[in-house]
Amino acid sequence: MSRISELFKRKKERVLNVYCTAGYPQLDSTLTVMQALQNNGADLIELGMPYSDPLADGPVIQASSTKALQNGMTISTLFEQLDGFRKTIHVPVVLMGYLNPLLQFGFENFCAQAAAIGVDGLIIPDIPMYEYETAYKQVLQKYNLDFIFLVTPETSEERIIKLDSLSSGFLYAVSSSSITGTDKDFSPVESYLKRLKSLPLKNPVLVGFGIKDKDSFEAASKFTNGAIIGSAYIKALETDIDVEQATKAFLHKVLA
Repeated sequence: MSRISELFKRKKERVLNVYCTAGYPQLDSTLTVMQALQNNGADLIELGMPYSDPLADGPVIQASSTKALQNGMTISTLFEQLDGFRKTIHVPVVLMGYLNPLLQFGFENFCAQAAAIGVDGLIIPDIPMYEYETAYKQVLQKYNLDFIFLVTPETSEERIIKLDSLSSGFLYAVSSSSITGTDKDFSPVESYLKRLKSLPLKNPVLVGFGIKDKDSFEAASKFTNGAIIGSAYIKALETDIDVEQATKAFLHKVLA
């Protein structure tokens, strides 16, 4: 059983996945941020690989990616930083990024190295379903990496069920068809989350985009297994040079 499956077997509700950008705020911040997240209540870490054209990301995460790239972050550097990280980081870790840098690195080489150091899965939003089935699924399964698809309120029920069948670990429910970090009134999202809850899905569901504090975390978790916070946490790191303190203060407010 994968670490992600073990997490959801042990904890079926209010699972908190926190997104951070590798190499932000400093190039060598990656493990410090991950350790702070684990120390202060994150159940799962979504580690973003910075990319110059992040289609699904809002201005906050885009800015953090730009800064990380300026800091010198690359996929090779990230793997060097993560070598041995399982000695201290025990929560599941998924890498989030875009396909083009992975193809340049070599997709199978990327998966092999990710699995070898203890990464649990991937979120690659711009891999279409057909290409996943025909070109990438076999490689991911070879290296026992979970692959998480995203669904939106506009995704048909038939397609949601298909994407769920192809996903492993969890299903990422985008709360609206927008970029990350947008302010959101959660009341219109409830019917979408209720619809997901009513479907015969095999995977747990985490909802992301617009989750930023205790109220939105609780609202998102009401009809799902938990939620994903990204931009709001990146903002917290912007304003405090002490990563541990910033993380502790932010997550305490979310989980209190």
